[in-house]
Amino acid sequence: MRHLKGIGRNKLLYLMIIPGFVYFVIFKYLPMGGLIISFQDYQPYLGIADSPWVGFKHFVRLFTEPTFGMLLGNTLILFGLELLFVFPIPILLALMLNEVRHRLFRNAIQTMIYIPHFMSWVIIVSISYVFLTVDGGVLNEIIAAFGGGKISFLQSSEWLRPMYILQIIWKEAGWSTIIYLAAITVVDPQLYEAAEMDGASRLRKIWHVTLPAIRPVIITLLILKIGNTLELGFEHMYLLLNSLNREVGEIFDTYIYTAGLKNGQLSFSTTVGMFKGLVGLILVMLTNRLAKKFGEDGVY
Repeated sequence: MRHLKGIGRNKLLYLMIIPGFVYFVIFKYLPMGGLIISFQDYQPYLGIADSPWVGFKHFVRLFTEPTFGMLLGNTLILFGLELLFVFPIPILLALMLNEVRHRLFRNAIQTMIYIPHFMSWVIIVSISYVFLTVDGGVLNEIIAAFGGGKISFLQSSEWLRPMYILQIIWKEAGWSTIIYLAAITVVDPQLYEAAEMDGASRLRKIWHVTLPAIRPVIITLLILKIGNTLELGFEHMYLLLNSLNREVGEIFDTYIYTAGLKNGQLSFSTTVGMFKGLVGLILVMLTNRLAKKFGEDGVY
């Protein structure tokens, strides 16, 4: 009865939850039933009920494929680069924006760094093409003007990963600052006043007040990020891939499309997706337990 009264008092909040709850049920939980075709030789005209069972055949194929090592290596390397270079940048941007006292200037900066988030990867990659292509690319024309040789950024396997990381920073770093800025706003101003009375500089206040205050948010987002170790996204990398850089750019997301969906191998592509999901789940559980071991709240 007490719980029912609590729901009655907060009915508007529960009503706000309903759209998100319905979304997750329809688009996240119900489709999980389709994972059963990972253990079948699924044929669309036969359906799930009549498709033959093959057990772990597709899992064996995945782990014994000659390309599995390349896919896992490329995915882990790119994720490591994201974790090292992409994840900290929104934190730094949020800390710097919080120190800007001129409101109009801060709003202008925020607007400029938020805009790329609303562009599709097609637009981001197309703009990069205009700047980096050998035939008339802005950057290559500047290099040539100073007497240097033009660089084939778009076809080079050496430049694919730096280009991939820089494009993610350009597109998402600004938007990701929103969560950190929101966390900074709830920091008790008296803590800053006390630090200032103790003679702390701006950097000291950031290090001893701001960062400890937003540490729970950083830890939570880090755990969720680690859970997406094998989920780098299909569209972005697919737009960058070509025959010359595929060896260092092929990841599980593009492999599902090229080897699974494109060839009609639905069971195999589902198996790869299931493998990615299980790895993400295990990593979230492990990192969450590790965070709690060190006294943090974790995500659950």
